[in-house]
Amino acid sequence: MLNIMEVHETNQMIEQEKLDVRTITMGISLLDCAASDVDTVCDNIYRKITSYAKDLVKTGEEISRDFGIPIVNKRITVTPISLVGASSCKTSEDFVKIAHALDRAAKEVGVDLIGGYSALVSKAMTPAEELLIKSLPQALAETDLVCSSVNVGSTKTGIDMNAVALLGHIIKDTAERTADNDSYGCVKFVAFCNVPDDNPFMAGGFHGVTEGDAVINVGVSGPGVVSRALDAAKGKDFEFLCETIKRTAFKITRVGQLVAQEASRRLGIPFGIIDLSLAPTPAVGDSVGEVLEKIGLEQVGAPGTTAALAMLNDQVKKGGIMASSYVGGLSGAFIPVSEDKNMIDAASSGCLTIEKLEAMTCVCSVGLDMIAIPGDTSAATISGMIADEAAIGMVNQKTTAVRVIPVVGKGVGEMANFGGLMGYAPIIPVNQTSCEAFVNRGGRIPAPIHSFKN
Repeated sequence: MLNIMEVHETNQMIEQEKLDVRTITMGISLLDCAASDVDTVCDNIYRKITSYAKDLVKTGEEISRDFGIPIVNKRITVTPISLVGASSCKTSEDFVKIAHALDRAAKEVGVDLIGGYSALVSKAMTPAEELLIKSLPQALAETDLVCSSVNVGSTKTGIDMNAVALLGHIIKDTAERTADNDSYGCVKFVAFCNVPDDNPFMAGGFHGVTEGDAVINVGVSGPGVVSRALDAAKGKDFEFLCETIKRTAFKITRVGQLVAQEASRRLGIPFGIIDLSLAPTPAVGDSVGEVLEKIGLEQVGAPGTTAALAMLNDQVKKGGIMASSYVGGLSGAFIPVSEDKNMIDAASSGCLTIEKLEAMTCVCSVGLDMIAIPGDTSAATISGMIADEAAIGMVNQKTTAVRVIPVVGKGVGEMANFGGLMGYAPIIPVNQTSCEAFVNRGGRIPAPIHSFKN
C-alpha cells in the first residue's frame, strides 16, 4: 500500500525539480453509443462523457491540493471514433459532427484535451475509417480540444501504404486550414505504428477496445528530477549513472501510482496504468535534452546521442517496473522538439537534424514528435517520413510515431509558436528529394519475418 509518507519523501522533487503528474486521463468506452443515426450518436456521446467525467477536473484539483502534487492536465480518451461512427456516418461531414460533440463534452466537463478521434488501419482502411481520415482537416480546424491519431502499421500486419499516402495530403490540408495559427491543427494529430491501447498522453491517446467501460490512467513527468539526480553522477561510471536514473524513475513512478489510485478511489473508476514517460516542457530545467547533455554530450545531436538515449530509456523503464505492477502506455523518454528547451536550442544551432532525430526514435518511446518543417514540404515527403518511422516501429517491435507541422508561409530558420505545453520550435530543413513514386505504389508493406511467432 502507498501512503502520504512516500509523497513527503519526494517534496524536494516537486518543489525544486519540476516533478509533476502531467495528466490524469479518464478513458471512456463509447461502443454503446453507436446508433444508425449520427445525431443520436452525438447525443449519446455527449451524455456519456459528461456523466462519467463530470467530477474529473474537480477531483484532480482536490488531489493536487491534498497531496501537494502538481497535476498539469486532466484529459479524456474515448474509443476510436471510426468504430463508434461506422454505422451512422455516411460522409466525412457526419464524422465532423461527432468531433463537435466531443469538443462540446470536453468543454462542458472542463478537461484540457480529449483524444480518440482516431482510426486503426494497420492492414487496410474500411470505408468508415477512410471517411474519418478525410474528415481530419475540417474536424481539427473547427474544434479546440479534439486530438486525433491514425495507426498505419504494426509488427503483426505490416504497413498500410494507402493510408500513409493519404495522410501526407491530410496533414498538408490541416496545415492550410489552420495557417493563421502556425498550422496548429497538425499539433493535434499523430500517425502511429504499434500504437498502445492505454496511452494517457496526447495527441495519441485513445481508449482501446480491449479496455473496460472506463479507466483511470496517469502520466507522470520528471526530466527535471532525473537531471538534478545526475548532478551526483558527474564523473562516475555507467554503472553508477544507470543506478541513479533507475532509482529516480522508481520514486517518480511511486508518486504517479499514489495519484492514480487516489483518483480511482474518489471517482469510482478502475485504475489502469501508470505511464512514466519523461515528458519535457519548454521551461528551463525540465528537459530530456538537458539529461542527455549531463550524461556527457556537449549538445543533443552529437555523436553518442542515440546511445545515451537508449540507456536513459531503458533505465527509466526498469525503475518504473519495480515501482508499479501496472506500467503501460509509452513509458520512457519523449523527444518532442518544440516542448524541450535544450532540444529547441540544438535544432536551432543545426546540431540536431531530422536524420539524427530519426536515429534517436529507434531507441526512445515515440518518434518524430512536434517537429516544425517548412510549409512548402510536399505531401509525398511527409508520407515518406511516416513510412520511415512506421518501418522502424514494425521491424523493431516498438511504438513509433510522426507528429510534424508543415508551417504554412514559413521556412527554415523561422520560429513557430504553439503556446502552453506545446511550446515553440525552429523550422528545420527536410530532405526534399522526391519519394512520390514509392509512396504512391499503393497496397501494403508486409509484416517482417520475425512477426510470425504463433
